Order: sequence, then structure tokens, then C-alpha cells
Amino acid sequence: MSILDLIRGNYRIVSVVGMAKNAGKTSALNDILYSAFDEGVRLGLTSIGRDGERVDVVTCTEKPMIYIERGTLIATAESLFHCSEAKLEVLEMTDFQSSLGRIVIARAVNSGNVEIGGPVTNQEIREVSERMLQYGAELVLVDGALDRMSSASPAITDATILSTGAVLSRDMNKVIEQSIHRVHLLQLETVVDPVVRLLAEECLRARLIAVIDDAFEVRSIEAKTALGAGIKIAEALDEHTRYVVLPGSLVTKTMRDLVAASSHFKGITLIVRDATKIFVDARDWQLFRRAGLKVEVIEPIRVLAVTINPYAPQGYYFDPKTFRRRMSEDLLPIPVFDVMEGEADL
Repeated sequence: MSILDLIRGNYRIVSVVGMAKNAGKTSALNDILYSAFDEGVRLGLTSIGRDGERVDVVTCTEKPMIYIERGTLIATAESLFHCSEAKLEVLEMTDFQSSLGRIVIARAVNSGNVEIGGPVTNQEIREVSERMLQYGAELVLVDGALDRMSSASPAITDATILSTGAVLSRDMNKVIEQSIHRVHLLQLETVVDPVVRLLAEECLRARLIAVIDDAFEVRSIEAKTALGAGIKIAEALDEHTRYVVLPGSLVTKTMRDLVAASSHFKGITLIVRDATKIFVDARDWQLFRRAGLKVEVIEPIRVLAVTINPYAPQGYYFDPKTFRRRMSEDLLPIPVFDVMEGEADL
């Protein structure tokens, strides 16, 4: 079974997201592209941020090109047309702007390598993806960018492929720990209670930090963002508080302040829109969970597969079979693909 087999017929818009630069994201994307070309699947392709450079400008290492075949649809910045080897037919000039110019939807007239620099905002990514489907794409792939895990958000894509690899650390154990943590975050439980869900969605739409008690009463907290509001939130907790709604990001400091400044944090559930808003490392996360804090999301993220790259650009590498086996054992039932070696554990 290939990654494409997991996608085809089940999802229309899928993101490929890397945990770090050189984690193998572009290789994973190319693996899906080549499978689709072989099977005659008509694709749409866009990205968050510029992709397709021959040389990775961060580490000066060779970077896999994005190759497309005739008929492939792309949404990219106008200024990148001259960088692409494939001849492109413009279908639509959108009103969306990026630092590289206006976003254009085009069709490849012939095969060749391209550079993709898509829209900036989540809403724009979703809109150009939907438009490519209207132009005839059967599947749209969104190439996520460094530190832009938001492309996995269900507001943008229907499902996601997560790419990880040796570049994260020279210690295989640390790479596996970080990768499993990210997958677990992406698949956090959703808010089940319909009343709480409705109240939380209203708070999120209004961008209100709020607490919900056991009588479903909502109290807003005066703070611009949750980033530095942990102590204020802690002061609002009492024995009746059951939920805290956070419209922005959930970071380590907020959780730390809640635990340190309130005796009522145990049994509290923090609610965020989706797991791309959470920025807490694996060890801190376990500490807070053991302390009694729980986190739920409004919109769950479906992780279809994890791809691994056992090779780091710095020259070190992990034994591919051992790396894949250990990652697979800890991520069951999520399939793990080594796109560098062409192997998979399903």
C-alpha cells in the first residue's frame, strides 16, 4: 500500500507537514506526486511559503525539486513563474497577495520542475484549494512550511501526512519521543458535550478567553491573548470551574502559571480550536497531564501517515530498519513510511 492509497477516494485536500527542515517532507510529497502521476490522478498543488528551491537556503543543502506532469494544477506566486521549468497556462489571477506577488492558479502545459509559493493565510489556502478542485483536480496537496504546522489544521485540509527524521536530533530516542508527542497532540480528543462545545465555539469566534463552570455559566477574562494570561486565568478558577477556552495559542508558560497560581486546576479541561495551536514540549506535556490538566479540541486532525527520513544533512544517520520499526511500534495503527528507502510498516 502507498500513501496515495490511504488518500485516494477518502480525502480531497491533504497537507504534508514537516516537523523540521530536512525531515523529508518534500521527498514525501514527491512520493505521493509520482504515485498519482503513475495512476493518472489529476492533482492540484499549493504551499504555505515558498517551496521547490534547488538549494535549501537555511542549511545550504541540496533540496528535492517539485516535479509535476502535464495537466497538474498549481497555485503559486506570480513572480515564481520564471523560475519554473514547466510551461504554465494561467487559469485565474486571484486577489490573494504574498511577499512574492499575487497568487495565480495555473495548469501545467508540459512536465517539469516548478517552484511553489502559495497564499499566506489559512483561509486563502483553503479557497485556492477549493478552486483547484473546481478546475478539475481530484486531489489537492498542500505543502506545509517550516514552523507552519497550521497547514495541518482542519480549517485548511481534510487530513495530514507528518514528516519527521534524524535531523531533529542525533539521539533516535529523542526523535521518536518528539514525533510521537506531535502525533498525539494532533489527535487530541474533541469536546463531546454539545452544550460546552457550543459555548466554546462562541468564545473562539469572539476571540474571548473564558471559563465555563459546572452550571454552564461563561465568564470572560480580560486579556488580549492567552500567551501571558496564565496568572489571570488562574485567578478566575474556582471549585466550580470545568473548562477554560483559549482562542489563541496554548504554550508552556500558560500551563505552568495555571498550575503554580491556582489550587483549582485539577480536573480542568483547556479547550483550543485545534492542536496546531499547542506549543508544549513532550516532557512538560506529560508533567501537566499528570498534574491533572486536560486539553481538548473543537476540530480534530486526522493523521493519515507518518513518513521518516533516517538521514540528516549534517552527515549522521539512523539504521533505517530499526528507526522504522521502533516508530511503527509506538504509532500503531498509524502507518509509517520510509520514503527515502521505499519501505513501509502498515
